[in-house]
Amino acid sequence: MNTSQAQRYNYLYEQHLINLSLQGKRPSTIDGYSRAVRRITAFFDKSPDDLGIDELKQYFNSLIQAHSWSTVKIDRNALQLFYR
Repeated sequence: MNTSQAQRYNYLYEQHLINLSLQGKRPSTIDGYSRAVRRITAFFDKSPDDLGIDELKQYFNSLIQAHSWSTVKIDRNALQLFYR
């Protein structure tokens, strides 16, 4: 990620954390959801708001191969909230 992309990601990430807190999510949920956003960002080295459907499919296919179904569901829920 270049500097501009990183700044945008950091802003979106902070807004995501604020929104989760305002929704009354428990600290463990916020931790899991924020980890999911960081994981997909690291996987593609770009902000999740720049990802397309094919990239999301690729990510979740990879996630299913390497992690538990519980992790897959947490990541799915986290990204649904991130995109809202």
